[in-house]
Parts: sequence; C-alpha cells; structure tokens
Amino acid sequence: MVLAPMAGITNVAFRQLCREYGAGLYVCEMVTTRALVERNPKTMRMLAFGADERPRSLQLYGIDPTIVGQAVRMIAEENLADHIDLNFGCPVPKVTRKGGGSALPWRWRLFDRIVRAAVDAARPTGVPVTIKMRKGIDDDHLTYLRAGELAQEAGVAAVALHGRTAAQRYSGTADWESIAELKAHLDIPVLGNGDIWEADDALRMVEATGADGVVVGRGCLGRPWLFADLAAAFDGRPERVLPDLGQVAATMRRHAELLVEWLEGAEPSVGRRAAEQHGCADFRKHVAWYLKGFPVGSELRRRLAMISSLVELDDLLGKLDPAAPYPVETLGQPRGRTNSPGKVALPEGWLADPDADGVPDGAELADSGG
Repeated sequence: MVLAPMAGITNVAFRQLCREYGAGLYVCEMVTTRALVERNPKTMRMLAFGADERPRSLQLYGIDPTIVGQAVRMIAEENLADHIDLNFGCPVPKVTRKGGGSALPWRWRLFDRIVRAAVDAARPTGVPVTIKMRKGIDDDHLTYLRAGELAQEAGVAAVALHGRTAAQRYSGTADWESIAELKAHLDIPVLGNGDIWEADDALRMVEATGADGVVVGRGCLGRPWLFADLAAAFDGRPERVLPDLGQVAATMRRHAELLVEWLEGAEPSVGRRAAEQHGCADFRKHVAWYLKGFPVGSELRRRLAMISSLVELDDLLGKLDPAAPYPVETLGQPRGRTNSPGKVALPEGWLADPDADGVPDGAELADSGG
C-alpha cells in the first residue's frame, strides 16, 4: 500500500501519522525538478523525512529531460531519498497548461526522454524510479498503455495508474478496468489508484484488476488510521478502526504538534512562536476532514478552522464530546476535493503533434508545493 503524494498534505508530519498505523510506502509531496536543482529553500525544506522513515520516497515533477536527470542525480548522489516517483498524473490546470503532469504522456517521445533520463541518472546508485499517471488527457486522447510500455522499456520499477482522465479531474468513478488492462499489458508491477475510500475497496480493486498494490490518496484525509485498516485487510484480519471523537481529537492534536515540530526544525531561526502559528495555520485545512460526520456545531468547527496556537486548539478540542461514536454513515464516502469534469488546459497545438519531443517554453515550474 502506498500513500499518494498530495500537495500541501503529505509532508513529514502527516506521513509520520500514517506510518504509525501501518507499514507501507509514504510518498513526500511533489517537488519540481527545477526548484530542486536550484536548491530553492522552500523545496529543500520539503525534503524532510523522519529519522526512522524508510524508504524515503519522493515525487518529482519535471518537463525538461536534462533538468530531470540533474535532479535525480542530485537526489541519488546526495542520498536525499531511497525511491523516486515521476509525476505524470497531475490534472491541475497550472501544470497541464504547461504540458506537464497528465498532459505530458501525449507527447510520447518527450515522455520517453524524461523517463529514460531519470532511470539512467538513478541507475549508478540503485535508486528505483517509478511513475504515476492517469489514463490520458480525455477519452479521445488515452495514453496509459503506450506510456506503460515506454516506462517498462526504460527500466522503471513499477507503474501506478489512476483510473481517471485529466478531463475527469476528481469527478465520476475511477475506471478500474483500465488498471486491469494495464496490468495484463505489462510485466512490471502495476499499482491501482482511484476510489479507495475503505480497506475493503482496496481488496476489491486488487481482486478485480490483479494489481500488485494500491495507492491511497483522498481516502485517508482526516483518517490516517485507514492504513491500519489496509494492513489488517491485506493480512486477512476483519478488524477496522472506528475511533470515537475523543480519539480523533487526540489524533488532531498530535497532527498539529507534529506540524509545529517539523516547521520549527526546518526553520530554527523563525522561533517557536512563529513555527506554532505556521503549523496551526497549515493544520486548519484538516479540521473538516477529521470532524466529518461527527455532531460538532458550526461555530465550533469555524473556530477550530481558525486556530493559531496549540493552546487555542487544546481549548477548543476540550469542548468536543469525547464519547461521540464514529459516524459510520460516512464510511465509503468520497473525501477531499471533488469537482466537475472539464476541458483540460493545454499548451497551444499540444494535441496536434504527439510525436514532438521538444520542451515547451517556460514549462518548468520554479517552485514546489500546491
């Protein structure tokens, strides 16, 4: 089981929470190759891993094969990570309009150059390279089978497929049949991603597709204990974690404290007070996910989503009913971002020439993060 990289979410604090519930591969949020090569301070801070975090997994986004190769070489030679994943699945407009993310495999020659540059740069140190992708740009421009073949030929260790197109974004239902088709098409391991809200969904995906593993993204938002459920499910055990509100509150407090500790360690010069303010501000986005379905009033929810200190968080968490049972009616429901399908933002003329292998002007993002 793999924690999908999610911008602004899968930092070292959230990964530590998830790791405490079950063994797996927990991927750092995406960083851009240009920012890494230029040693952008924000990007370098994002390369934080727990002292006992193994393997250290990092996802890279890049469009220029030369810069991708430089970034991978830097990671490998400086021992910054034990595993590198390449992002070819992001559907966000600011990425696709530059030809990156889920748009890039359409330009299959450029895709091939990027993957080979990464694999070749990692080979001397033995760092495995994998890719994560979507089915394609839309139903008329599918890329996953050819991209999977090219990646396998280039020497990647595994491929993960999100069973949606870029045009679907996070709407509709993930197409698990495409995962099964890719699995039958390749010899290397194939991991499935999309609509894994519960551990039993993961079991169904593996059974339906033959996938070698699963990648979990939005399903664990506000539920790091999902990885305990996944570990139990794959071990054939029936137990599932259904924490009461008191246990959820304790997890929320720990999450916020881990964020503060990470930021304080990453930027010692800012001081504890500023680190606490920044950490609590970063935690706010998680409040609604943790409290989904629980009987918590709107005013208390609003105040929790505006905290600026751990003392304030403690005071507000103390107002919750610790005995409130887990809202089982929320099980199996989507979490995180949901949106409508739409036209994919692309560089001008992108679809007209799939054989082109030139790097689009201004394609490399200069900074990392969501």
